[in-house]
Amino acid sequence: MKSLIKLLNKRKHIVFIDLEGTQFSHEMIALGAVKVDLDYKYRIRKIYPGLKFYVKATGPIGRFVQELTGITPDILNKDGISFKEAMEKLKNYCGLSYNKMAFMTFGNHDLRILAKSLEAHPNANKDIVQHVIRNDIDFAAVLSQYVKDDKDNPYSLVNYLKLFGVEPTGASHDPLNDAKDLMLLYKIVLKSEDKIYEEYLKVLKHMKHFPEPVQNTIKKLIDGEDVSSKEFKENVRNYLS
Repeated sequence: MKSLIKLLNKRKHIVFIDLEGTQFSHEMIALGAVKVDLDYKYRIRKIYPGLKFYVKATGPIGRFVQELTGITPDILNKDGISFKEAMEKLKNYCGLSYNKMAFMTFGNHDLRILAKSLEAHPNANKDIVQHVIRNDIDFAAVLSQYVKDDKDNPYSLVNYLKLFGVEPTGASHDPLNDAKDLMLLYKIVLKSEDKIYEEYLKVLKHMKHFPEPVQNTIKKLIDGEDVSSKEFKENVRNYLS
């Protein structure tokens, strides 16, 4: 997809990341990441061992988030690190490619977690947080331009994988599993030009914001009907009359 290649902007390294946050203050409580190197066609050529850690928050986790993620106060007290240490650990994981790295997330909630965590932990390295935010690519925003469900809504990460015939890594809302699933989705999307094409035709056919003459013409063309210039202009005239 040209839009994705443009966002990557010649970068040859991606860290796929997923964050879990508290229910109310939206502070980070866990991070999963998978680093990859890309070839000249932006396909994945090397996958590094994943990274996962828990992060201590100033606010409560929240019952809903505990049930969703399985992350409890005991886990954070025992295994959690500070947000400051978490950001430094992520930077170290990126290695020498840090300054040329793209950070890929699914949706914009992860960036909100980063911003809220920095507010709650002002001693953390602001430059690292801002670097991640500036170099983030929301893969859900890219893909949902071309692939949506029958109600014109984007799919969840797991349902995108199912649509492309990919088995999810494991239980959702484990940040490392979700980061790996995002990597798998990226990988299959780059190999699925025909599938993207077919799904985008469906999206175009059901778009509601086209003017009626344009929308009707697009539907006919997608359905295999030929529409002449004369017929289109007549439709426009009838629409205005």
